[in-house]
Amino acid sequence: MRDDNCIFCKIINGDIPSRTIYEDDDFKVIMDADPATKGHSLILPKEHYANLFEMPEDLAAKVLPLAKRLGADMCDKLKCEGMNVVQNNGEVAGQTVHHFHMHLIPRYTDGCKTDVTWSHAGLSDEQLDDICNLLK
Repeated sequence: MRDDNCIFCKIINGDIPSRTIYEDDDFKVIMDADPATKGHSLILPKEHYANLFEMPEDLAAKVLPLAKRLGADMCDKLKCEGMNVVQNNGEVAGQTVHHFHMHLIPRYTDGCKTDVTWSHAGLSDEQLDDICNLLK
């Protein structure tokens, strides 16, 4: 089931363009449109679940292994020194789009903060396209 009013459902449906770095039957992984760092990406289930607590356990069980695999690939290809894997549930926890998503945020020695808050990197469309192509 998808939600016609959900921006992530619209991205998954192809109604809104995205920079997809991975896709399978259950998930689409896209680059964040306003990234915190170079390579910042989002794991989205193809079906709409407002948060982790609405997801079926079998689907939820697939998220962390996918994050591990993609995160390791990012560290190798982007040469980052660390990775934040962040998933927020509810507005008070920082969730702004109410479709489950997990952030993969590569961290670099230059400009790396030690907390999980971030400022947006302000990368150009060309830079985003180059990084997206690298991560495919």
